[in-house]
Amino acid sequence: MLTDNDDHEPETHRLDPRPDRDPRLTMSVEEAGQLLGISRGLAYELVSRGDIPSIRLGRRIVVPRRALNQLLDIPDDAA
Repeated sequence: MLTDNDDHEPETHRLDPRPDRDPRLTMSVEEAGQLLGISRGLAYELVSRGDIPSIRLGRRIVVPRRALNQLLDIPDDAA
């Protein structure tokens, strides 16, 4: 049943930039955009301009977690 309660926002998956919480070495461009608080389109534009570091793996473009942390001046061991 639908309600008119606008106070409840759908829960969204929040990414954690801390390496101890997510052991992956890379993330998708969409995930990097979420972490930066920008749109998917802007994230891809910044990757194409070289403002966000990226690596092409076959047809896939990924953002190295370490490079993104360095870009934002976040220590690798941030907890």
